[in-house]
Amino acid sequence: MKNKLLTYAFLLSLFCINAFTQSEDALVKACSAAAGEEATYLKDFIVKLDASAAGEKYPTAKYSMVLSKNTEYKFSICSAPESQGKGIIQLFDSSRLLGSSFNAATGKEYPGFNFKCQKTGVYHVFISFQEGKTGKAVGILSFIQKL
Repeated sequence: MKNKLLTYAFLLSLFCINAFTQSEDALVKACSAAAGEEATYLKDFIVKLDASAAGEKYPTAKYSMVLSKNTEYKFSICSAPESQGKGIIQLFDSSRLLGSSFNAATGKEYPGFNFKCQKTGVYHVFISFQEGKTGKAVGILSFIQKL
């Protein structure tokens, strides 16, 4: 009896992991396709963040990467349907905001932005959710063209 229970628990956990992975794959494919035909998929950033407590900083996922001079890239963001918050993707160099899918001054959201890299170096991608709400999203880095 104990062996059957352990077997059922194991199979259930495999099913849950497989279903979770399939939904992530579908979100990555959909977001990559939404970047447009001119964009070539390079990398994805899958993020799942809990809501922030009142008065706390919004939870943020950070990724670092090297981008090449004289190259145009596209950064896209897609939120999962079950997310309470809308995903925001931002690109920084060491200290400056270089691009964002959300304009805080106007409150306008964008599905992504293009970035023309002028200097090879390390850049940082930050992904968070508006108002610090809980959410799941995927960010996509795509190649557009050499300049």
